[in-house]
Amino acid sequence: MIFQRALRRELISTAGAVFTTLFTITITVMLIRILGQAAGGRADPQDVVALIGFAALNYLPIILILTGFISVLLVVTRSYQDSEMIVWFASGLSLLKWVRPVLSFGLPIVVLTGLLSFLATPWANRQSAQFNERFEKREDVSKASPGRFQESASTDRVFFVEGISGDATKVKNVFVNSSQNGRTTVVVAKEGTIELDKRGNKFLVLESGRRYDGSPDKPDFRLMEFERYGVLISRQSQALVGDKSARSLSTGALLADRNDFNMGELLWRVALPLMSLILMLLAIPLSFVNPRGGRSANLLIALFLFVVYSNMVSVFQAAVVQKKLPLLLAWWPVHVAALAVVAMLFLWRLKMNSRYHPLILWASIKRPRQTGRASR
Repeated sequence: MIFQRALRRELISTAGAVFTTLFTITITVMLIRILGQAAGGRADPQDVVALIGFAALNYLPIILILTGFISVLLVVTRSYQDSEMIVWFASGLSLLKWVRPVLSFGLPIVVLTGLLSFLATPWANRQSAQFNERFEKREDVSKASPGRFQESASTDRVFFVEGISGDATKVKNVFVNSSQNGRTTVVVAKEGTIELDKRGNKFLVLESGRRYDGSPDKPDFRLMEFERYGVLISRQSQALVGDKSARSLSTGALLADRNDFNMGELLWRVALPLMSLILMLLAIPLSFVNPRGGRSANLLIALFLFVVYSNMVSVFQAAVVQKKLPLLLAWWPVHVAALAVVAMLFLWRLKMNSRYHPLILWASIKRPRQTGRASR
């Protein structure tokens, strides 16, 4: 049908614009946050692009849900504003005829949301956790940014390096301030090299420097000069264990270990594709606007319903985690209530858009009169 093909093309073009806008905003926010972490020494600058990609995969299901919902809402609202819906209803067609083209447009979005929710998002969370853990297990000196004081992971040592070579194993003009058992030690050297002993422990071997022990106003203050001096950075590294939280587990792992946290995460993953489908159907009757008025009211109502819907899913997820409801009783009530709202809105709009509606009667009466005046 020509109308359905044209409607699908308009939905796809609108969805492209909406998705680009939402995705750009999300990436910008993630870029600012992750760059701030890298600048503050909480993330590796070389991992910024990968971390942004993992964060984007994490938020992509929500972006797709909003894309489908907003696209249908905008397209149907435009049809009302351009008085196309008056012609549509005057031709004897029902608002239900919009369901099929909307579903043909929205089902790929629902399937993609489900794949991201069940497969891609847990993988992205695991990879992001491994990147962060790998950075935390790096030696303190290699995490230091040239020209900045960097505190060690154990908070008992402060490093300052003026420069780092390309392979991050050699540093120049090193300052190390450590505090152990109430005694302060300061070591300065012209250069240093990271070395690995037979047991896998990492040392910072400093050359041509000085060591200051204690405070100058104390009798036990000592000053020593050295040609080579080793500082233990980290002991033998352990294998990465990654994130073991429910958000990072695969769906198979959630089903294998059915504790409360895993079942709450499973409820959320199931809810995302269902939300995508129901919200697109909800947008059809919710898009009604008066052609002579604005469309701010229905957009605000749509935003309110989306927030309520997502928050109610979170409430039932928390109920599962807190052992107040089992999964079998918690995953479906919100979606059934949302479908009931969709059905009520459809019934209301069908009643208002019946052939006896004043606008349609006005359109059907006015057309012959205009034809009669034209013939005269």
